[in-house]
Amino acid sequence: MMQQIYPVTEHPYAYELNKDFQFAAAHYVPHEDAGKCQNMHGHTYFTNITIAGNELDHTVFLVNFKKIKDLIHKRFDHHVMNEDTKFSDQDAEYFPTTEVVARTIYEIIQEYLNTLQNKPTCVQVYLRETPTSYCIYRPKEKTL
Repeated sequence: MMQQIYPVTEHPYAYELNKDFQFAAAHYVPHEDAGKCQNMHGHTYFTNITIAGNELDHTVFLVNFKKIKDLIHKRFDHHVMNEDTKFSDQDAEYFPTTEVVARTIYEIIQEYLNTLQNKPTCVQVYLRETPTSYCIYRPKEKTL
């Protein structure tokens, strides 16, 4: 994998970890203004998850890298995202656009992080949909 440089978000935490991975998924945007994106099509998504915190867990990890990848990769890789319960054809707020997928990845990751004793937090999700298009989601405040 080629080394990537990502936009950095400021945070007050002592530790920061980043996990890169990719997944292949199909989607469509069911809105008349979406143009060709109304049709089913696929992407090889590349994502970087940034997690920060002040305390390490009992295994001396902020969080296990593999668990972070598995939460997203197992759920979305080689799937049609519109069929996932997080997305809806009825509500435009939940169409699987790059922005909504980035926010959804954050929500899935943060929900898991909230169960950990050391309480790390997801501070940024970088999601590349094509070689020339990407989105960054940074929560304004802790939402979960």
